[in-house]
Amino acid sequence: MRRTRIWMGTSNDHKYMEAREVLAEYGVELERLDIDRVEIQADDPELIAEYSLRVLDVDVPILIEDAGLYIDKYYGFPGPYSSYALRTIDNEGILKLLEGETERGARYLSAVAFRDGDTGVTFTGEVTGRIATEMRGTNGFGYDPIFIPDEGDGRTFGEMKPAEKAGISHRARAFRKLGEWLREGQPTRRGAGTGTGLSRSSSP
Repeated sequence: MRRTRIWMGTSNDHKYMEAREVLAEYGVELERLDIDRVEIQADDPELIAEYSLRVLDVDVPILIEDAGLYIDKYYGFPGPYSSYALRTIDNEGILKLLEGETERGARYLSAVAFRDGDTGVTFTGEVTGRIATEMRGTNGFGYDPIFIPDEGDGRTFGEMKPAEKAGISHRARAFRKLGEWLREGQPTRRGAGTGTGLSRSSSP
């Protein structure tokens, strides 16, 4: 049965607003549950999102999203520790780490785990780019002022309007996959993925 109203477990206003706008394209109304997530230490955002969802005891169709910035020069750091790095060293700290470096490649990854009763599915989105040499722009949040997507025009996410960012962002891509799945009402293939009972669909 197609769901037109689902919930997102998050305490992040920005993530919720981005997700709500994308799912509205598919006629899906996204509500919010303000929760403190239980996160495991893992390198894979899919595993983190799936675990957080699995231990969440609520009786509504709900999703959890986990995302991170992966810097090539530092073997994917901060990756799953992106929130911690942002709280401790912030964007200025990342710029300091890469000061004078020519290798500035990076990527954003997003994983969205959704559960409705006994049905579960996980979708991922990715965008590649590079780290700027200085903070630019006041839009977005997190690492947006220092991330320049390859598919853009040289501006950071922080310099883009929300609609521009949503056209290519990792989060929008993951949520569009979920929106398509919800609109089509496709059944979940049980037993796929890593044994969590969640099917997976990754973006190229």
